Amino acid sequence: MAFATARSLALKGADGHVIDVQVDVSPGLPNTTVVGRVDKTLSEARERVRMAINNDCGRWPATKRVTILLAPADLPKGGTHYDVAIAVAVLAADKQHDDLRPEHLAGWGFIGELSVSGGLRPVPGILPMVLAAAAHGITRVCVPEPQAAEAALVPGMTVFGVRSLAQVSAVLRDVEVPEAEPVVAPSASPLATWRGEDRLADLDLRDLDGLEDVRYAVEVAAAGGHPTMLIGPRGTGKTSIAERIPSILPDLTTEQALEVTALHSVAGTLPDGSGLLRRPPWFAPHHSATAASVLGGGTGRVRPGQVSLAHHGVLFLDEFPHFRTDVIEAMRQPLESGEVTIARGEESATYPARSLVVLAANPCPCGNFHGLSGGSCECSEVQRLHYRRKLTGPILDRVDIWMEVRPQGSGSGSFRPEPESSDDVRARVTEARQRQARRFRHCTWLLNSSCPGPVLAEHWPLESDGQHLIDSELSAGRLTRRGLTRVQRLAWTVADCAGIDRPGRHEAEIALALRSDDAARSLPARAVRVAS
Repeated sequence: MAFATARSLALKGADGHVIDVQVDVSPGLPNTTVVGRVDKTLSEARERVRMAINNDCGRWPATKRVTILLAPADLPKGGTHYDVAIAVAVLAADKQHDDLRPEHLAGWGFIGELSVSGGLRPVPGILPMVLAAAAHGITRVCVPEPQAAEAALVPGMTVFGVRSLAQVSAVLRDVEVPEAEPVVAPSASPLATWRGEDRLADLDLRDLDGLEDVRYAVEVAAAGGHPTMLIGPRGTGKTSIAERIPSILPDLTTEQALEVTALHSVAGTLPDGSGLLRRPPWFAPHHSATAASVLGGGTGRVRPGQVSLAHHGVLFLDEFPHFRTDVIEAMRQPLESGEVTIARGEESATYPARSLVVLAANPCPCGNFHGLSGGSCECSEVQRLHYRRKLTGPILDRVDIWMEVRPQGSGSGSFRPEPESSDDVRARVTEARQRQARRFRHCTWLLNSSCPGPVLAEHWPLESDGQHLIDSELSAGRLTRRGLTRVQRLAWTVADCAGIDRPGRHEAEIALALRSDDAARSLPARAVRVAS
């Protein structure tokens, strides 16, 4: 029977699925059919594979009927990375080489796009695909040579970096590998500019004088992964403090690094030969960015947006009220669940998006409003209200920390002790995260900000006096149910930063102060009083 199966991988979001590429070569009317819910790029694979086989390592069975099925047939499939699997399955099914039989393909995974000459071209998403291959018992993979180092990041996987289809055939037949032209890896996407950490690398909290309350707020945010809003007049240091948050975050664990690297591999932003991305990523999209850029999407294959590429890192949305309304409203899902789901036609993809979201806003369009006097603000009350209405209640309710950043006087730092360095703060943040990791060691989450409210209340309640204080705020209507849960999470992070085993009234007071709505909602009221 002229039948063979090679295995490749499909990506749905950042998750990989093993695909059986089944090929039947039989007598009949000469024809080649590709089935299994394939898109146009896969329908064109028969021509790419036919020319690659004829030009590099054999002959296409032009006088026979070739049927190619990609199973499971109910999973949508697209992309050019199935080319190599189709080619080797055709060669094995047609039995053109005595030492290349269908059974020789067992335990192998094949990923790569073929050129007309038979050369292998790199494809996006190598790391998550190889991770999925390892999870399904595949122990050996053939990938394009420039991406062999990326595939080798998967523990226990034997990786063969190859340049051509002839080399793949030689590896399978265990014969001398022929020479082939080297493949030039494509340059990384411009989105990879978050590696402009080169600019952020020299930034340190020591550079900023004053802002003690804001420093403490971002330390708590970094320790527990809490979404944070910084609001204040222009020039008060909102962007400066946000840019220094990555410097107080610890290195990614191996598991986190694999997740982040896999996401950048899917997006095509992983620089060649970069290895695992060990530092938390930083993204700061411009306020004119589209929803597809920030949240993910695009035509054809759904790609992760910057909210997912910042996973386990920092996503900074400066001038947040100036973002498009659809972007602001779409941030509800990642702020609440730590993931984002994108649907385009028949395709749906879910990407992780558990980044530390930092929002920054001015109190008015000109950015000069502050204090009871209003400062030098030239905006009308209508302009201020319209500006603030874009920060809707459902979005603000999903933000844990609201901090007002006030102007610093010219002599404000004269008698203050020298500000702490990022290294000092990072040590405390690391210790606080280790306490959370021990507490949640049997859970699927690592940080307080991710702990479900009912689980927190049942297994890790606050001291009675602290819980009573929070309940009283709920009864007075100053907290919503969602806000109550977020204050409880904040109280635990405050306790973790202080090395306290269980938060009480003092930690609850600090948590309520960090979530005070004074900075986020009272400015328009002040403006009304000034105007009247």
